Amino acid sequence: MPDFLFEGDCGGLVCGIDEAGRGPLAGPVVAAAVILDRARFPAFLESVLDDSKAMRRSAREASYDALKSCALIGVGAAGAREIDCSNILAATLLAMARAVAALPLCPTLALVDGNAAPSLSCPVRTIVGGDRRSFSIAAASVVAKVTRDRIMRALARRHPGYGWERNFGYPTPEHKRALLAQGPSLHHRRSFAPVAPFFAFPEKGGSGHGRAFAGKGGWRRAKAG
Repeated sequence: MPDFLFEGDCGGLVCGIDEAGRGPLAGPVVAAAVILDRARFPAFLESVLDDSKAMRRSAREASYDALKSCALIGVGAAGAREIDCSNILAATLLAMARAVAALPLCPTLALVDGNAAPSLSCPVRTIVGGDRRSFSIAAASVVAKVTRDRIMRALARRHPGYGWERNFGYPTPEHKRALLAQGPSLHHRRSFAPVAPFFAFPEKGGSGHGRAFAGKGGWRRAKAG
């Protein structure tokens, strides 16, 4: 379980940073930056807050609501086209920088989950497995996960059939079957292996950067919106 050991060692105004959505075939990668007010940190969070992937959805949602009353929160994202134009690591670091920029105060130090540091105006300390070791990073993990899940549920209503309300864009069998049957949407990451073959052929009469793809039913166009 996480604790405040890293925050205590650092001193000053410390923010935790984590992301959600590096692995999906569709949707943005979302990052959160969280500065916890330890004086207002409730016992409830101390008992349940953890790596968001290890928490039940109900616990994540309850923790997210509780964090809004005891933390400063910034959220940033990078969309599918930004991921395709660089790579998922660069897009993730960009989302992290945007999350810190969205904070109302500039932190003294940022604790970042993993081993890659975003470019920030404050010092950064990376911590592998940080969402299981630092409350600030665990809080950011929950905020990023809840925020991204809500985004994907909203996108699922606009793009039915992919099962994003359940798989959140991850490459589940359901999602892969729908991708073959329906083709990709504009929210799919073209640089990711299961999606890339749909864009292997240039658009007829176009520049090759277009939105046509070869699927089961022949030439189609990527779904907008």
